[in-house]
Amino acid sequence: MNFAISDNIQQIHFPPISEVKNWLTGRTFPASKPLVDLCQAIPDYTPPQGLLSELSNRLSDPLVCKYSPDEGLADTRKAVCDWYERRYQKGPQPAELCLTIGASQAFWLAMTVLCQAGDEVILQLPAYFDHPMGLQAMGVTPVYAPYNPQNNGLPDPAQIAELITPRTRAILLVTPSNPTGATIPAQQLEELWQLASAHNIALVLDETYNAFIDTQPHQLFAKKDWDDTLIHIASFGKTFALTGFRAGALVASERFIHQALKAQDGMVVCQPRITQYAIAYGCQNLDQWVADNAQAMRRRHDLFCNAFFTMDTPFSLEASGAFFAWIKHPWPHLTGRQAAKRLLDEAHISCLPGEVFGPRLDPYLRLAFGNIREDEIAGAVARFSQFNSKGQR
Repeated sequence: MNFAISDNIQQIHFPPISEVKNWLTGRTFPASKPLVDLCQAIPDYTPPQGLLSELSNRLSDPLVCKYSPDEGLADTRKAVCDWYERRYQKGPQPAELCLTIGASQAFWLAMTVLCQAGDEVILQLPAYFDHPMGLQAMGVTPVYAPYNPQNNGLPDPAQIAELITPRTRAILLVTPSNPTGATIPAQQLEELWQLASAHNIALVLDETYNAFIDTQPHQLFAKKDWDDTLIHIASFGKTFALTGFRAGALVASERFIHQALKAQDGMVVCQPRITQYAIAYGCQNLDQWVADNAQAMRRRHDLFCNAFFTMDTPFSLEASGAFFAWIKHPWPHLTGRQAAKRLLDEAHISCLPGEVFGPRLDPYLRLAFGNIREDEIAGAVARFSQFNSKGQR
């Protein structure tokens, strides 16, 4: 190759899930001790037959092959807004919504509109790895609020206030958290909204897992001026088991969305129509199906935590919720990558190393419940107990 690669790109670590999947290349595992995949948060269930039939019928219409408006079809955006009304008791209007290629593109759209090279965005550690990777690619500096294991890594508004500088453009948070699963309480989000508003910066909430908690996530959409400060990133990929469809959305003020469409047109033009039809069907028909799957995921979470606390294991469960558990490994001399590789080699468990979620997080590992059935959980946790108090087998 005779040309240079961007320094911004070269400083970013390789996609963590791809890295861990590469560790599996060429490996086989015996039937007596098969691989337990706790690496990626993908629902192991499929969309319901009604949704699949709807999409099958849609494929016979030649219109499905064509562009939609950049922001998405009016009917789909209305269906999404109605879903928010039910979930949050208040929600955006269609003009305050742009359908995107997953939550990841919604994040890129938001940051592209908000930031320029040299700006700063505050993230709470542990931070979802795609966010600092994206910011660094844009030349934007991630500023990290340190992880406090005493409060499950939830943000402290006073601590975040100390990190705000003239270059700060946003506070970017994920709730429920990826990787800890912890949900930021509604009152805390209110305080953070007030903090961002007082400093004329954006509060950006990535709420990819909002369908997997059993309470209203917050009341921010009920504020008359919510869109002066709040930018919301959404994903229906987990909600409706559509991860391959890349079903995301960006919610913000009508003025912000108008500016975002300039980048949307250059990035992707629009979300594919087939994805929009899937989202519309889900929002209009699948509330109970979503609730049932959220309850099933909570059962997995509770079974995992109960097993973890009752079995003798040198690993400690630091935080959990939604799709995830955040654990501390027993090897102070190992990085998270080395610990994850040891678990893979000796226990046949795949998971993500803590350091991909930010600096100074080498002692931790992320586990995801999406791929593990209820009847497999006790056996999976038992593998952690194969190690003694010193982390030895």
